[in-house]
Amino acid sequence: MAHIGYFREEFVVRRRWIDDPTFSDLVALCQFLPGPASSQLGFAIGLIRAGYLGGLAAWTGFTLPSAMALLLVAYGADAAAGSAAMGLLHGLKLVAVAIVAQAVWGMARTLCPDRQRASMAVVATIIMLASASSITQIVVLLLGGIAGFRLCRTSAPASTAAMVVPVSQGIAKLSLVMFTLLLIGLPMLRGSASWHGVALFDAFYRSGAMVFGGGHIVLPLLRNAFVASGWVADDIFLAGYGAAQAVPGPLFSFAAYLGAVAAPSPHRVAGAALGLIGIFLPGMLILLGTLPFWDKLRVRTGAQAIVRGVNAAVVGLLGAALYDPIWISSVKTSGDFSAVLVGFTLLTVWRAPPLLIVILGALTGIGSQEFG
Repeated sequence: MAHIGYFREEFVVRRRWIDDPTFSDLVALCQFLPGPASSQLGFAIGLIRAGYLGGLAAWTGFTLPSAMALLLVAYGADAAAGSAAMGLLHGLKLVAVAIVAQAVWGMARTLCPDRQRASMAVVATIIMLASASSITQIVVLLLGGIAGFRLCRTSAPASTAAMVVPVSQGIAKLSLVMFTLLLIGLPMLRGSASWHGVALFDAFYRSGAMVFGGGHIVLPLLRNAFVASGWVADDIFLAGYGAAQAVPGPLFSFAAYLGAVAAPSPHRVAGAALGLIGIFLPGMLILLGTLPFWDKLRVRTGAQAIVRGVNAAVVGLLGAALYDPIWISSVKTSGDFSAVLVGFTLLTVWRAPPLLIVILGALTGIGSQEFG
């Protein structure tokens, strides 16, 4: 949401590249679709301003700084050793607990404001705690959409202001076909391909295609793909997720870190590049595929109700991830709980910047190893 506020100030108010109704339409669409909303919004602004190359330039400018920073963190993770390094990893894992707890709290207040959606979130959490496989995640999202269609049809529809974008219906249909073919074809291809890069790209692509309701929900998807398969150790995964809170760009740039530390090869720079392209590509394809049809779709009560149900399921999915793996693998002592509680309070009550929480968590972890 901070990115969206910055975009409005920079491109609507100051530069006047697009008007407020168009900006509001784009925000509504990016919230509706799977994928990283702020990155999709930035891509759409670049697309309207300067065509397809403008969209690519906007995505690159928004993503590259944080991706490069996390790539450097990944090179440091490879060399982590000794008590100070282990303390740093533990501190960053505690940061991840506080950050995800804040995300669950904020998303629950926004996306589950009534009894129906709160109940959907609780049911989704229980199902995910019973079975945290990728298939279960998809089933939970589908069930959320069905429940939303039946129970969440009373809220007001989105704005009806017109939106004009430089994407033809032909390009849109081609993008949707590519999105679907990759989503279905990559899992089939990875079974027969000898190059590990195919499996790596597929893991990132499927994770990016299944994200609704905010970037934090990518956490359980990526963990299931990378930690459960043995490509990345759990400690390294959660430490990198904590470090991702220290960079100002999109949370999906965490893919650069994961691609760099994953084993076997490709990893390092090649793995980071595969990760970034794989995780962002589905969101951009489905955005291009939906833009020309959004005016008609977004005012339909049924479509809005399905999205509300999916978003409620997303809260449950993230709530389950908060407990397993984040909480049970990170909070071991009363001191750990105290550190998480302080971090959560600073984030939610004092509105402290996440970078401050990362620094405090890192110092706490190092101090616990050196003086504990």
